[in-house]
Amino acid sequence: MKEKNKKDRVFPEFPDRTAMKIGIGITILGLICMAFGIWRGEMAVVFEKAVNICMECIGIG
Repeated sequence: MKEKNKKDRVFPEFPDRTAMKIGIGITILGLICMAFGIWRGEMAVVFEKAVNICMECIGIG
């Protein structure tokens, strides 16, 4: 298997395993924040605002 050049890496200052762990950690943190927002009922608020904006752009509402 060909070894990646240091400048071809996503995070050139970190080894590949560390960069992968950082990416996985950020993804898990994002999923936790999304779940917390859904638990608080924010999904319905965002959906309502999106519908209102679309209706205004189309000219129905």
